[in-house]
Formats: sequence, C-alpha cells, structure tokens
Amino acid sequence: MEYCKRCCYPANAQPNIIFDEHGICSGCRVIGDRPSIDWVEREKWLKELLDEHKAKAREAGNPYDCLIPVSGGKDSTYQVHLMKNVYGMNPLLVSYNHLFNTRTGVRNLTNLVKKLSCDLVRFTSNPDSVRKITRYMLERVGDVTWHYHAGIMTFPIQTAVRYRIPLVVWGEEGFSELTGMFNQDDMVEFTKKKRQEHDMRGFEPEDLLDDPSCPLELKDLAPYFYPPDEAVESLGLRGIYLSNYINWNARAQTDFVIDNYDFETAPGPRERTFNTYDKLDYM
Repeated sequence: MEYCKRCCYPANAQPNIIFDEHGICSGCRVIGDRPSIDWVEREKWLKELLDEHKAKAREAGNPYDCLIPVSGGKDSTYQVHLMKNVYGMNPLLVSYNHLFNTRTGVRNLTNLVKKLSCDLVRFTSNPDSVRKITRYMLERVGDVTWHYHAGIMTFPIQTAVRYRIPLVVWGEEGFSELTGMFNQDDMVEFTKKKRQEHDMRGFEPEDLLDDPSCPLELKDLAPYFYPPDEAVESLGLRGIYLSNYINWNARAQTDFVIDNYDFETAPGPRERTFNTYDKLDYM
C-alpha cells in the first residue's frame, strides 16, 4: 500500500486520490497551493454574490436570504456565524435527523440555534423506515449511513425549492480540500450529479424502488427524492462552498466556535479519530 509522504493518506482512502512522482497526494498538492490564492479577491466575489441574493430576497418578499444545511457540528456553526454575523444574511437553517444522534450532537445543534438565533427546519425520519433502509443498504453497498448522507444532501434542496430560496451555502468542498479531485480554480458548486456519485453511492431512491427485491416503499424514501429539474432551474438554485471563497481552516474555526459559541467537543479520547471536535453528531 502506498501512503502519502506528507499526510500519510493511503492510496485507497478515496477512489480519486492520486500520487505524484514525489509520493505526495493530490489533496496535499491542492492545500499547498492555497497560500498563492488571492483570498481578498475571492471574498469580494462572495460579498457580491451575497448582496445579489439579499436584493433578490427583498424583491420577492422572502425573509430568508439563503439556506444553510446544518448538523450542529463545528463547520455548520462557523458557516452560520459567517453568514449572519459577518455578512449580514438572514439564513434558514435546515437539518436532517438521521436518528443516529449522539448527546453531544443534539446539544450542539440546539446550542447553534440558540446562540445564533436562527430559524430551523428539521426533518426526522421515522424509525421503521430508517431500520429498513439501513439493513437494505448495508447488504447492497455495505453502508449503514446511506440514509444520513442522502438526507442531508437532499432534504435541504427540497426545502430550498419549497421556500423559494435560490442560494444554498455549504462549508468545505471536501473533494478539493481532502483529496484534490478539483483545484481551487474550478470553483466547484453543488449539483445533483455530484451528490449522487459521491454521497449516495450512485443510487437515487428511484433506483431502489425499481429493484423488485427491495423492501422499501415510496413512504420510506420521501426525504431523498431530488426536486424536478424544472423546479430547480426555474428557481435558479445554486449551492456554493465557502471554502472556495475563504481560506478554510478547520482547526482555527473550531477554536473560534468553542471560544465564542460554547461549542462542545468530545469529553475524552475517541476510538475512531485522534481529535475531539470532528464527527460529533452521529454514532
């Protein structure tokens, strides 16, 4: 097995990771290029984009300037801080409740809404459907969290269409930041295809219903159906990643939300990771 000589990522960590002749992975190369980016100019692009959507919201009589998918984790807390307290947006927060919650995760989501005083729409899947989906997708693709990723990547888009909010604000573009699948000049945005290929193991809910051996029903898969193309296009829906516009630094941002918003980390050592602040919202 080949490992990156800089970050120690293995070659099989992601299907899109590659190594150069020096044994450095594509993710490290993308991160290494970040200091050369004009982040002041990138922030100007962001401000112009946000001002445009503020004006659209006022013209449409919509109280919400943007929509932010949140889990209550460190990244979503920082995203909401930026949008509301730095750029003066009024976001609608949207969360998908996958039922694999931790006490710390529930506490941090409640804390986020309280400290930053935002409206929140939360969808909770019923336990019977979650059990059926989890068992089926474990057998089909070896993933017990398919419903979680499908939910958080789809229900916010359903909500954006329902509330007529054309701007969805995500945090880190992970396939650039972590594996170097894209570089910073690509300015990757959220799409239905990106969500399907990378977060939903290539499966749409329609694919599951078409399988005669699948025990799932339409009611089990309700939060995972992407809105029709016509609805998305008529709204002019865009999903942007803040890491394309600001110099994203997860560690520094975590320290900020701990100090300023009482973000709670894990109480002690954890089996699956060396840090105490990442992936706190699910078991």
